[in-house]
Amino acid sequence: MAVAPLHSALPLAGVLALLLAPMGTAVAANHIVDIQWDAGGQFAHQAEVPPAKFVEVCGKLKPGQKVAWSFKSGAPMNFNIHYHLGKETVYPVKLSQAKDGAQTLPVEVEQVHCWMWSNKTPATASLDVALKIEP
Repeated sequence: MAVAPLHSALPLAGVLALLLAPMGTAVAANHIVDIQWDAGGQFAHQAEVPPAKFVEVCGKLKPGQKVAWSFKSGAPMNFNIHYHLGKETVYPVKLSQAKDGAQTLPVEVEQVHCWMWSNKTPATASLDVALKIEP
């Protein structure tokens, strides 16, 4: 009886899940969320951030845009807004051990910008995020 090679029977994510399962690594990318703006230029997201994990929401922005952002979390988390220019990571905003924050980000370059929260606490933390493109 011939056995099909594993790579032909499973999509790549399935193969990776099987390979990484013994290490306890989750392959599902539910910790990375694509920003889907509504008709009013708003985006909201709620998440539970497990201990030692992160959540980030990312979307492409254009120079000249301004994004009002705010968040509240159930525990202090490290927070940043970042984007990549080649091998360099640029951080327009960084907060350490913040439970909340709110500012307006003036977009300077056309790049995918990510809002990222890292939970360094021993407990799962709730997170509520709101973004709005300002006129």
